Amino acid sequence: MTRNDAEEFTAFVHATAPRLHRAALLLTGDHHLTDDLTQATYARVYASWRRVSRADDPLAYARRTLLNTYLSHRRLRRNSELPADPTRIPEHPGDDVDHATRLDLLDALAMLSPHDRAVLVLRYWEDRSVADTAHDLGITEGAVRTRSTRALQRLRPLLGADLTERTP
Repeated sequence: MTRNDAEEFTAFVHATAPRLHRAALLLTGDHHLTDDLTQATYARVYASWRRVSRADDPLAYARRTLLNTYLSHRRLRRNSELPADPTRIPEHPGDDVDHATRLDLLDALAMLSPHDRAVLVLRYWEDRSVADTAHDLGITEGAVRTRSTRALQRLRPLLGADLTERTP
């Protein structure tokens, strides 16, 4: 990798790290696993940086790598570690954030399957279109719509009537 490539990759990481880290946190619900997942994603992107940097959307490649890494990790089921304090979230949200609601949402997301969680995070948290979500996950648009509908149906009872009344 040339010096210019390394500088370009460093700039890419600085520009995309908060977004990928947040998506990884929503997928995993564990800030230690989030850090590992984000690092593994950037390691894979770095290994292919020359090809990735020439792509139309390097962020889409990184997001897809993040999802594949997450799903591979979940399939292997070798993670038996639990966070020391599951109620602590490492990010520093704005003052207008309801922390209790955020924790309830993260707990409810943790109850869903990895694929359902990935669909909901991409569609509603990352605000991706059905087509983009289908492309990132390698499934059809119909499957994205079906999974998101069913995952939301599973999520609503977990959140309780109090929270679902406040959401649009």
